[in-house]
Amino acid sequence: MATKGDLRLSYGGYGIYGGINGMQYNLAGAFFGAMPRIPGGLSPTFASAFEVKSFCQTKQIQMMFIYYVATLASCQVHLQSVMRYKLNRCHVMEVESFENEDVARLLNDWFVSIKVDREERPDVDKVYMTYVQATQGGGGWPMSVFLTPELMPMVGGTYFPADDKYGRPGFKSILRRVKEVWDTKKDAIRHNGELIVQQLAEATTSSASSAELALDSSQEAVELCAKQLAKGYDAKLGGFGGPPKFPRPVELYVIMRQYRRLHQAGKTAAASKVLEMALHTLRCMAKGGIHDHVGGGFHRYSVDEYWHVPHFEKMLYDQGQLVNAYLDALCITKTPVYANVARDVLDYLKRDMLDPEGGIYSAEDADSLEREGLARKKEGAFYVWTSQEIEDILGKENAEPFMKFYYVKHNGNCDLARLSDPHGEFVGKNVLIERMELEELSAAFKRPVEDCAALLGSCRTDLFDYRSKRPRPHLDDKVIVAWNGLAISAFARASKLLTVEPKGISHHFPVVGTNLTEYLHIAERASSFIKGKLYDDATKRLRRSFRKGPSMAPGFADDYAFLIAGLLDLFEAGGQTKWLAWALELQETQDALFLDKTGGGYYSTPEGDSSILFRMKEDYDGAEPSPNSVSAINLVRLSLLAHGDQSKYFHNTAEHLLAVFESRIKELPVAVPLMCCAADLLGVPSKRQIVIAGQKQSPEFQELLNASHGLYDPYKIVIPIDPSDTEDQEFWHKFNPAVLAMAQNTPTGKATVSHPMPLCKA
Repeated sequence: MATKGDLRLSYGGYGIYGGINGMQYNLAGAFFGAMPRIPGGLSPTFASAFEVKSFCQTKQIQMMFIYYVATLASCQVHLQSVMRYKLNRCHVMEVESFENEDVARLLNDWFVSIKVDREERPDVDKVYMTYVQATQGGGGWPMSVFLTPELMPMVGGTYFPADDKYGRPGFKSILRRVKEVWDTKKDAIRHNGELIVQQLAEATTSSASSAELALDSSQEAVELCAKQLAKGYDAKLGGFGGPPKFPRPVELYVIMRQYRRLHQAGKTAAASKVLEMALHTLRCMAKGGIHDHVGGGFHRYSVDEYWHVPHFEKMLYDQGQLVNAYLDALCITKTPVYANVARDVLDYLKRDMLDPEGGIYSAEDADSLEREGLARKKEGAFYVWTSQEIEDILGKENAEPFMKFYYVKHNGNCDLARLSDPHGEFVGKNVLIERMELEELSAAFKRPVEDCAALLGSCRTDLFDYRSKRPRPHLDDKVIVAWNGLAISAFARASKLLTVEPKGISHHFPVVGTNLTEYLHIAERASSFIKGKLYDDATKRLRRSFRKGPSMAPGFADDYAFLIAGLLDLFEAGGQTKWLAWALELQETQDALFLDKTGGGYYSTPEGDSSILFRMKEDYDGAEPSPNSVSAINLVRLSLLAHGDQSKYFHNTAEHLLAVFESRIKELPVAVPLMCCAADLLGVPSKRQIVIAGQKQSPEFQELLNASHGLYDPYKIVIPIDPSDTEDQEFWHKFNPAVLAMAQNTPTGKATVSHPMPLCKA
């Protein structure tokens, strides 16, 4: 956020920039002056840069630095800018403003500038994003918030151009105005900031008046949510609401849950109508430009209603959740198209996003160079095509059917909607989108359907090889625990659910037909990576992320919740008790760090971080589900695996959590779809334990395990167990002897289905 030559001190997701002039010398001095006063401190005068950095990481004083700066610079306002580095506007603002000499001069003279990586410090982002949304009516990134020296918010917003334009003030004008107001109204600004923070804290830290969830809340939650979603359903193009269209998998989860409820009640016509909302949306997304037809995976969102022109970044959290949605659709319909899309995404992750040691990287940028040697990156440059390129690569004979199928036009195809390309960025460019069915292509070119599918697959392979020579978008090779948890779930479930594909199905690139055991192996390696590099066996705590070493940021509630969910799926898929044991260990730590034992529910951040103005209990299920929604489902699943008092504890903790958000579930269920699924899971009386006994690697055992997973039944828990295995015996004897007894009384290669008795109120 300053000009070249400035000092940057960056630890734990924070970057503190001080220009080497005037007052800023003293700010840097405050930091270094603090070091000898820390217990075990060292003198920065005689220490190497490596020793200084190591000391800071060991003592975790990155937050204290902000405190010292704030105390010393009490006459200065702080500018905190929260960035998501894959977003185009973050790059634009960085170039326009933070690398601008005039802006840097104003920042260095008047402000203490703090840059935050949103993905590494979501706790900081959530507090100030809540403020921006409450005061501005919306939010997004880049987010800039002006703070008092006590870190109370003054004013905030999202993208600001450097100069005044379009009738809006530019960043330089805003900096001058903030400085002017601060100089004349310090006391009023401080008072207003404290008042707003108090109000936000009260609004985001609800407590339950009762530890019990009303019966109607659990029984009606899914239905209410599905009905609200149906009001915004786009029957023509899929999705819920207008552009920009974001894939929000939790919406699809709750729709498919409602389908099952209706189907089980014998209301087949209503069930089919509800299900079609989810299936049509999944098909439209798979056909659209939001789906990378050449390389696999999904982009972040579509700017138009056709799912056509995307914002081109690829996020790991989207991939994992979408795979699970397509897998659910496969379980319900047994239709190969959903299996192909799930494989497409997983094979993309396997090829492009795996760390050599097993972790799964977090994202790929939207921008890249059109060709080497150019100075400026462009949105989507890696992914778009001219018609001439396609003809040259494929040859005219193959290009003709390919271009027809994917709506490729000589003057570009970003013309389906007014919002597809409002600024003319993609004139002459094509974003591949399926605008016809394979059967139509077959009829048009008088070739068998399978021949057409093979031709398109071969063409995609040729385009992939050509595209691989282009400058790639930047790879964010951070390994984030929460997002890895979502991916672990997807890989683990896929290793069992994809066995329901019809035999003899042909796979075409970018699906490579990965052996399903390899998907399970990827899930296991990712779990081992986190356990080995981001988990402290002594404290039982997680770190948030890994890049060239563990981050200093602690694990947050979503890291624990999403990882536990992934580990439970991994246990159900493979039956290794070590993953279930670790999930139980993590749940205990999550409860110790984040659970409001009096009021119910989980805070997103651990207690004791003075730099966080207030602790929030998140409930919104957006691009990522809320940690409370995922935790509620985890707790119910654990209650089905455990027995006795421990089972009651998990059940009652889940119910207390859901009671916190009961009014939200009733009044605005569309904001909390996964929370509605959790309430439904808690209240449904037909939950099942499926205990499969036998030697886990035997064909009979695996066949039965696959069949059990292939059922779409969100109310079941699958327990693979070998009663002759010493490790299994020891674990289940201690954890749930009733399950061990069931397994011992089940013939080898058979399954026992148990319906646990409803738990009594403790």
